[in-house]
Amino acid sequence: MSDAPQDPGDRHLAAQYEAFPYPARDPREEARRLIIGSPSHLREIDHWIFGSRRHASVPLRALFAGGGTGDGTMMLAQQMAWAGREGSVTWLDRSGAARRIAEARAATRKLGNIRFEEGSLLELAGSGLGPFDYIDCCGVLHHLPDPLAGLRSLVSVLAPGGGIGLMVYAPHGRTGVYMLQDALRLLAPEGEAPPARIDIARRLWRQVPETAWLKRNPWLTDHISGGDAGLYDLLLNPRDRAYTVPQLAALVAEAGLRITCWVEPVRYDPDSYLPDPRLRARTAAMTPIERAALAEAITGNMGIHILYCRRAEEADPAPPWEEPEAVPVLREMDGAALARGLPRDGTIPVSFDGLRVNLPMPRLAGAILQRVDGRRSFGAIADELAANGVAREAFWRDLAALRRSMEAMNRLLIAAPT
Repeated sequence: MSDAPQDPGDRHLAAQYEAFPYPARDPREEARRLIIGSPSHLREIDHWIFGSRRHASVPLRALFAGGGTGDGTMMLAQQMAWAGREGSVTWLDRSGAARRIAEARAATRKLGNIRFEEGSLLELAGSGLGPFDYIDCCGVLHHLPDPLAGLRSLVSVLAPGGGIGLMVYAPHGRTGVYMLQDALRLLAPEGEAPPARIDIARRLWRQVPETAWLKRNPWLTDHISGGDAGLYDLLLNPRDRAYTVPQLAALVAEAGLRITCWVEPVRYDPDSYLPDPRLRARTAAMTPIERAALAEAITGNMGIHILYCRRAEEADPAPPWEEPEAVPVLREMDGAALARGLPRDGTIPVSFDGLRVNLPMPRLAGAILQRVDGRRSFGAIADELAANGVAREAFWRDLAALRRSMEAMNRLLIAAPT
């Protein structure tokens, strides 16, 4: 695959990511931690893309388009290895500097299920790569000269029944970013070498007055604390577009895709923040995209959008919440510990970038959660509770209520069948 930049902006991008591979990572850290996030968590892929209907024995072919220094690639490849899942993860990026870091991280983890390819995602259609059951594209589309062409290129190598996980910038949570980008275009023009530009950016950030909106924006700590690579990506990137909910939904639809999940779903539900019945009467009449757009406008703290999508013409396989054989799982939570810590007021407090909401929990929440261990099925949990005098009807009723809160948090999901 060719890695030739296509325009002056691409040349600046290529120089940026060679000088400052993003995000900044030390391969030695792999011995101590695995960076976890969304999209592309294995349990999320099973649940939101495949509806927990795709058997775990079927090999998973995944692509990380614009893989950078490898956070998502390491996460999914390691989770597949730990779970004994067959398949492969392909890392694709134009940056040789990023590739060297990602390869070192994979070597530290002794992962043999990753394939490294240098090249542009815009050339996937003729690359010979794929098809892929799952494609991750995080932090890339918003830097392309034609994001729609980039998304269509991904769709060209998406296998039937597969899906895509996306992350793009959102405007409201990035308040202040574009003002300082304008300032640095004056102070550190794009024609200068990246080391000289980052020196000016560091100096400006240290001296910018407290009235600057970015100083008052607490939602971008990962970039601000991410060293030179983070600061460069935030303030000196030559092409950076943020999408509102309606704009992103339109882009996805034009590429022939349909959104299956906004992550986390509860953040995009305005009723989570609007208890007033008169307001809820109006939100009830809105389309799902209108509701998500309202939530975005109300909260003001969304600096990114994360979503899962599938082809528009393919039906979504619904997760089997009502099937006794299905096995519930918690994403990065311990069921027993969670059950012990549940408040007595019948709610669970959650926080998303400073936004606090209390989600209702049913009476049997603790009894159910303490039995969610990734092995017990719904039927087995119902049997155990029945032995303790809990009616099966009560179990299934409270499970539905628990799902409404915890699936919306992207925490209670259903495992792939085995």
